[in-house]
Amino acid sequence: MNRIFSQDGPLTFILNTIADLVILNILTILFCIPVVTAGASLTAMYYVLIKMVRHEESYVAKMFFRSFRQNLFQATVIWICVMLGTAGLFCMNRAFSEDASMHTMQILIGVVSILFLCGIVYIFPVLSKFDNSIRATVRNAYLMSMLHLPKTILIFAIVVTFAAMYVILFLNVIPIMVLAGLTLPGYLTAYLFSGIFKRYEQTVGQNV
Repeated sequence: MNRIFSQDGPLTFILNTIADLVILNILTILFCIPVVTAGASLTAMYYVLIKMVRHEESYVAKMFFRSFRQNLFQATVIWICVMLGTAGLFCMNRAFSEDASMHTMQILIGVVSILFLCGIVYIFPVLSKFDNSIRATVRNAYLMSMLHLPKTILIFAIVVTFAAMYVILFLNVIPIMVLAGLTLPGYLTAYLFSGIFKRYEQTVGQNV
């Protein structure tokens, strides 16, 4: 019993983790509000989360701002490209969906959209961990997503499940969204990203 409530016990660890996730979630949301800085905010969030799952964390806010400043330019450029790519795919999908004769194009756009999304879920975690050019970061993100397809499917499933839950139960989950809406699914996927990244940390420049 004393072990459970001790400073190094499991209850203390759980409570500290929850507190860190709440602080990190609030920081991430605040720095996503300007929209254009959302990429840097998500990058900083994953920088902290991967540290947390590896038990390397110190001060959440300090680590968040360190990564945010360090990756602001690259993350912002990538985020703008992601928004433009998303808008382009959405417009093409709408355009071809209105023409029944363009069924093949609809399937092609659907496949491209899935590949696009799979790459996106890797880009900011990769940027948070590895120090590379924008081109190399994007290339590595897509290569990792394809080389680790089973884990990519699981990561994608986690993200989609939480996103669907937030949309369907919007009013009921607002408190969760504010407190840990981004960091909770991020924490789960960080375990998977951490395992994937360990295979490349000796050969790809680390952003430690």
